[in-house]
Amino acid sequence: MAKILIVDDSMFQRHAVGKVLKEAGHNVLEAENGRVALETTAAEAPDAMILDLIMPEYNGFDTLETLRKKGIQIPVFILTADIQQTTRQRCLDLGATAFLNKPLNKDELRGVLLHFLQ
Repeated sequence: MAKILIVDDSMFQRHAVGKVLKEAGHNVLEAENGRVALETTAAEAPDAMILDLIMPEYNGFDTLETLRKKGIQIPVFILTADIQQTTRQRCLDLGATAFLNKPLNKDELRGVLLHFLQ
């Protein structure tokens, strides 16, 4: 299965998402902010990323921009509590593959992963 990097400043969220991914047979990597996510991406070459937007040090928007500037072409699934349409559109314009809202909907996450990682 896929190696997926979960990027969220909340350890609780990383654990909850990681549990769903592991149950689906995926390998899980974790990062607490965008800076660590970029370092992990360079070192581990994940197959996909699940990315929160609001984080300290280096947020999700900055992370998306940096991934694209560096030409890193992996699926990035946004998972955020921000429900604004402008935020959704900005993420998609920056290259996000899909946009999911918190709280985590396990079935929605599984469906997105099946669709984009098969």
